[in-house]
Amino acid sequence: MESISAKLYIVPTPIGNLGDITLRALEVLKQVDIICAEDTRHSGKLLSHYEIKNKTMSVHDHNERARVDTLVAKLANGESIALISDAGTPLISDPGYHLVNGVRAAGFDVVPLPGPCAAITALSAAGLPTDRFCFEGFLASKSAARTTQLMRLQAEPRTMVFYESPRRICYTIEEMIAVFGGDRHIVIAREVTKTFETIHGDNASDLLVWLKSDDNNQRGEMVVMVAGYKAQDDEIAPEVIEALRLLVTELPLKKAAGLVAKLYDQKKNSLYKLGLELGL
Repeated sequence: MESISAKLYIVPTPIGNLGDITLRALEVLKQVDIICAEDTRHSGKLLSHYEIKNKTMSVHDHNERARVDTLVAKLANGESIALISDAGTPLISDPGYHLVNGVRAAGFDVVPLPGPCAAITALSAAGLPTDRFCFEGFLASKSAARTTQLMRLQAEPRTMVFYESPRRICYTIEEMIAVFGGDRHIVIAREVTKTFETIHGDNASDLLVWLKSDDNNQRGEMVVMVAGYKAQDDEIAPEVIEALRLLVTELPLKKAAGLVAKLYDQKKNSLYKLGLELGL
């Protein structure tokens, strides 16, 4: 049995199936003095299921900063604390950063437990490259800001992982089509580990058709995984063009083309010609 002391334990909880909690997580939750939960009513169902009756305290986006001093004082008093979120691993697009930062700054240990995470669970079954990937979490709520974020990822070569809500999923895929193109491969994983778990992948345009063909396809929390950008053999990648655009604001086109060619292993003449075509 794990020896519990005055430390902050980061405890992942199931993302759907209650059976996915680890034995170690249950052990810690049963022994700590306080369980900090994003929503105590929501987490109460999990704790009740496993007959865990420890004291709970709400720690969410709106009160987390205010809770830090109180919880650090409890650690100083010898009490042990567990942090859980509504589902999955705390801090991964969930509250906890300010608490962890404050606890570490105060000199107390933070102990992370491994466990469920929707992004990793979905990615493992997506059939997309996983040797390198980037987690982008939730996109901005406003369309213009979302488009700006996606534009910055236009030339991202790694598999991209996003979280998305049911009410915004179609808008997000439409914006991805506008920025990444309709041929970009996208995989959606919805209701992962739950009864109606669905993992569906297709090119972006056909995926949007699938989403709109049945309202059920738009239900549940979603992980959206997008294949990374792949340049064609004769294509100049967007980041190379952007570098050329930036340098010509300070240097003559010929010199800028030469520098960018060295940086990105490109042909100087091709970049110079492109610059002329773009009116740089």
